Amino acid sequence: MDLLTANDRDGTYPPSLYAAQARMLPPFAPARGDLRCDVCVVGGGFTGLSTALHLAQRGYDVRLFEAQRVGFGASGRNGGQVGQGQRLDQEDLERMVGLDHAHALWRIGMQAVDLVRELAADDRVAVPFYPGIAHADHRARDVPATHAYVDKLRKEYDYPHVRALNREELREAVASPLYHGGAVDTWSGHLDPLRFALGLARLAQDAGAHLHEGSRVRRIAHGQTVTLTTDKAVITADHLVLACNGYLGDLEPRVARRVMPLNNYILATEPLPDRQEEIIRGNIAVADSKFVVNYFRFSDDHRLLFGGTESYGYRFPHDIAGQVRRAMVQVFPHLKDVQIAHAWGGTLGITMNRMPHYARLSGNVLSMSGFSGHGVALGTLSGQIAAEAIAGQAERFDVMASVPTPLFPGGRLMRQPLLVAAMLWYSLRDRL
Repeated sequence: MDLLTANDRDGTYPPSLYAAQARMLPPFAPARGDLRCDVCVVGGGFTGLSTALHLAQRGYDVRLFEAQRVGFGASGRNGGQVGQGQRLDQEDLERMVGLDHAHALWRIGMQAVDLVRELAADDRVAVPFYPGIAHADHRARDVPATHAYVDKLRKEYDYPHVRALNREELREAVASPLYHGGAVDTWSGHLDPLRFALGLARLAQDAGAHLHEGSRVRRIAHGQTVTLTTDKAVITADHLVLACNGYLGDLEPRVARRVMPLNNYILATEPLPDRQEEIIRGNIAVADSKFVVNYFRFSDDHRLLFGGTESYGYRFPHDIAGQVRRAMVQVFPHLKDVQIAHAWGGTLGITMNRMPHYARLSGNVLSMSGFSGHGVALGTLSGQIAAEAIAGQAERFDVMASVPTPLFPGGRLMRQPLLVAAMLWYSLRDRL
């Protein structure tokens, strides 16, 4: 089954709150005929749009090909949290790649948030960036480790923007009986992801990039130049950047062995303007410590956006709102009677170790994907890093590419059932 059409109609954004409120762009024309350019970019999400933008700013003739609409995939449907660092904690990274490499990865993570803040503030994007993400521990025994990690970031990574929260401070910030303490990061934050993606598209077009929607790449022929084939066009380029994430499908098997699609779901309540400060103080975003993370924040019009629950088949569940409501009520029992206005799903790309998969597939083909729920910041920065690499400045690309991303066991046929079994185990562990 095809993830690009399994749950959505061709050329139509999903029925999310974001899509209902966005100022949509006119459609970009599909690619037609025989075309030639310096760089082809496949995928119109954060990574692809940022790549096209930064290449065009460097003077490259760049064409982006999106099978649906720009921002159609995970980039336009996610929780909007712009998190600092990498998906793994620095302690895990130090064990994985060593101290110096871990510090380099931390700097890249900081640069990612800085870039999103900078781009969001551009008048052509104009997306409010709201500072603050709280980490909420759902088990009391996890709180000391969280507080020790805060000390580590402040002392060893010179990061003053994070502070520990005890039980009372966490519950003052988040009106839930589920949590026992945690931390808050005031440099990270949240924004409307679809508005941000559409803004990136405007910036890329203004910089001279050619954007093509309704242009699904069917085949890639590798060589000294790269040839892409869509239903209506054949494109030859000197370089190719793959930015497809969870929607890659069978287009590039070498990436698909390391990046797996996973579905995640979000709901939006009715507006709760009189209760917002009571539920989450200070308009911060929140993500908890469960393996299947609950994440939530308020929208610009005071709706609680609550994300969580996952599935590993192609199809979304029939009752997304009911499924996510159950998770929401576990966190906020006093919201059991609020009305649900929107509920939607999306497909992201995950890796075995939850670190992005950067790969130079050949001398002129780059791939960046598998952001594992951390893609608003890292996906956007990845486009800037890809443009640097194509221009011959590959230091940051090589730092990311040298992080190991293991193959999923069992190949493409067995990775899904094995992952489901693992997730059932982690779900049970969350309850202990």
